[in-house]
Amino acid sequence: MIPLEQNWQNDPRLNNIDPSKLALLQNLAGQSGGRSPSDMLPFLMSAAAQGRQNGLNFSPDEISTILNVLKTGKSPSEAAKLDQIVRLMRMIR
Repeated sequence: MIPLEQNWQNDPRLNNIDPSKLALLQNLAGQSGGRSPSDMLPFLMSAAAQGRQNGLNFSPDEISTILNVLKTGKSPSEAAKLDQIVRLMRMIR
């Protein structure tokens, strides 16, 4: 998986997202380290289900904003991998 930069939460584009949602993402980033792309889809699906159980649902606008932040500074191939994982998650849901 694409590692998250330590300062991604400070991106001003995230100012309107609930801090508890950002904390969940930071926790996921810590847990996802070292996973292969094939392992990431089940991990993310499980994390999404856990978030929903805790009342944390991300709107489409929030998801789009977060993805744009995460793609900042990434190579085209890294950004494409992230897009592919998101597409797979949407297909499964």
